[in-house]
Amino acid sequence: MERPAFDDIFMELAVNLAKRSHCIKRHVGAVLTKETRIISIGYNGPPAGTHNCDEEWPDTGCPRDSKGGCSLALHAEQNAILYAVKNNTSVEGATLYVTLSPCLACSRIIYSMGIRRVIFLKSYAEHKGLPSDEGVDFLRRFGVACEAYQGTLTNVTHMI
Repeated sequence: MERPAFDDIFMELAVNLAKRSHCIKRHVGAVLTKETRIISIGYNGPPAGTHNCDEEWPDTGCPRDSKGGCSLALHAEQNAILYAVKNNTSVEGATLYVTLSPCLACSRIIYSMGIRRVIFLKSYAEHKGLPSDEGVDFLRRFGVACEAYQGTLTNVTHMI
């Protein structure tokens, strides 16, 4: 039996975590690791204790903010980082696996927290119709390894 690479295991977990999202627009999952250990997980959605968008606003999703974005949702990366920090787990030097490349705001947080590597499955720029992945460009500019996932997802039953 061939043993799967850790990149494949962690990205498959991120894809499966995305299925937990309550977002109407997009499901995103994230796995934060150090060496070969998972230190935190996250998926996009509103903060715990608020409203689940698909339940509260099943037809439209949550109300929009002044820039047209979700007024409640935290991004998957934010949830993974916040949960780790809330539980006194250092994320410095960690690797982040995420199903959608980080937006610019998340990239600033990733860099500030000392995360050293980001592996993403799909492009945020393509999803948003932007000319480039600003978040990826930011991370690379400041020395964070940021790369598109190159493995094979074999244990995912349905990709969102």
